[in-house]
Amino acid sequence: MNRTYELMFIVRPDMAEEEQDKLISTLETAVAASSGLVKSVERMGKRRLAYTVRKFHDGIYVLLTVEGGGGLIHELERRLRVTEPVIKFLTVRIDEEQKRLDKIKAIKDAKRKAAAPVTPAEVAGEAPAATA
Repeated sequence: MNRTYELMFIVRPDMAEEEQDKLISTLETAVAASSGLVKSVERMGKRRLAYTVRKFHDGIYVLLTVEGGGGLIHELERRLRVTEPVIKFLTVRIDEEQKRLDKIKAIKDAKRKAAAPVTPAEVAGEAPAATA
């Protein structure tokens, strides 16, 4: 069963852009090898860290949205753990949250439709008149 995950990782602030590209493409290759899917790659740029991590005060943030199984995530985390420029990483499963948000949206839409005033034309089965 495929699930959706967000994988955020922070690399050293002095890491060259081509090195970042190489790391991201390595992760994308690992996802493809595990028959997963990279939905998006978002480079968030250099930001200040909340606290010092391995003597760094800044880091370059990258967010990967990945679809795949638990084994795939385990492999990606293993790769990030052994990659020296990676300061920190965090993986969060987001498909359950997305399902919950979709359900809430459906309930709100249903309530909105129920609360919408019905015009006499709609009761008669006619199309509502266009207002200019």
